[in-house]
Amino acid sequence: MKANRIFKIYILEDDRWYGAMLEHHLSLNPNYQVSKFENEQAFFKAMIDVPDIVTLDYSLTDMDGSQVLKKIQQISPQTEVIIISGQEDIATAVNLLKTGAFDYIVKDEDTLNRLWKVLLHLQEIKNLRKEVEDLKSELKKKYDFSKIIIGQSDAIKRVFSLIEKATQTNITVSLKGETGTGKEMVAKAIHYNSVRQKFPFIAINVAAIPKDLLESELFGHEKGAFTGASDKRIGKFEEANKGTIFLDEIGEMDPLLQTKLLRVLQEREITRIGGNAVIPIDIRIIVATHKNLLEEVKAKRFRDDLYYRLLGLPIELPPLRERDNDILILAKYFINSFCTDNMLPIKSFSPESLQRLRSYHFPGNVRELKSVVELAIVMSDGEQIEAKDINLEVSESTASLLMQEKTLRDYELMIIQHFMEKYDNDVLIVAKKLDVGKSTIYRMIQNGDLKQK
Repeated sequence: MKANRIFKIYILEDDRWYGAMLEHHLSLNPNYQVSKFENEQAFFKAMIDVPDIVTLDYSLTDMDGSQVLKKIQQISPQTEVIIISGQEDIATAVNLLKTGAFDYIVKDEDTLNRLWKVLLHLQEIKNLRKEVEDLKSELKKKYDFSKIIIGQSDAIKRVFSLIEKATQTNITVSLKGETGTGKEMVAKAIHYNSVRQKFPFIAINVAAIPKDLLESELFGHEKGAFTGASDKRIGKFEEANKGTIFLDEIGEMDPLLQTKLLRVLQEREITRIGGNAVIPIDIRIIVATHKNLLEEVKAKRFRDDLYYRLLGLPIELPPLRERDNDILILAKYFINSFCTDNMLPIKSFSPESLQRLRSYHFPGNVRELKSVVELAIVMSDGEQIEAKDINLEVSESTASLLMQEKTLRDYELMIIQHFMEKYDNDVLIVAKKLDVGKSTIYRMIQNGDLKQK
């Protein structure tokens, strides 16, 4: 319970002495801001300030409690009402509780004690509701895509535009991009900015789960459905009901399970393994892959009907090397975040370290850049990050590079381009380092295959 949360309580009581007694009693709690009213006119005029709680005398001069209760609900639905009455009429009490009163307290020697307990209970409930609303607000703010996807390049602005379109409907979204480009973060941004934001976001990496366990993970199973199924399991599709399910690396899904997934998407219902009950589901689907799914379809490794079912709104996340000056914008953002989180003075990049970052292709994309920057902060001794503090692992880069499945010609151009940027477009040095004829490099430049930056 938050001690500094002030609760505004109105007392509507036409018995002046009884109202004063209630006001004095409740004002003993420093978290209560108490106001007393003796007539309905003054009370409803003050309702513009929206009290948290109203204690309401059932027998008033001009209106009875049920009429006042209905009017309070019309003016301020979030205000809780506690009826205090001299009548022990059970039927009246039940009717008022059904209408929406939080509690009904009879005026007797135990009234103050009961009222105190009810208010403490209400205080706890309202604090919890406020915390939930704050968390939801923070969550939405956290996944504001204009804040979590940092950058100003044309490539990333196109992504912003598509994300905004995706949030306005329930269309299936297919995300494509290299490892580390932020596919799950984009999926969360779409979910938490859509009408489904109050419901679950469930993510599952298809490639990370053995294919013989994936069906149970997705659709659940009944107790005894197979050896080891000692309890019923709720699958990810059921968990995501009303919300969003994010299937990462969908291109790795086993063909047999692709068939079952297709049926689920068509029928919008599932059946747990070993069960007969048909369970309807209402979910949004977001899928992601680093593969070219159309090529997978042509190679008969991915069902064409499932491909077209999942295609929906395609969003391709650009690799970091195609995002112009975003590398430096992101790098500075990661410095500020890491230093703030670890209570360190904010550091800056030296010109040489910036050039080192700018000349690197970042095959691991944003994820790799974040790791490189955080390590550089730890390794640096002064207020500036120097070039020597930036550790770029060539072996890991090569492995990631080979995962891109480009043509030999494309790889050749990428390698030469990398060395041209590394050695400030000095053709003679690059030709010597790569054992390539300088005329070959000049011809690539003349043809526009290589860019001089």
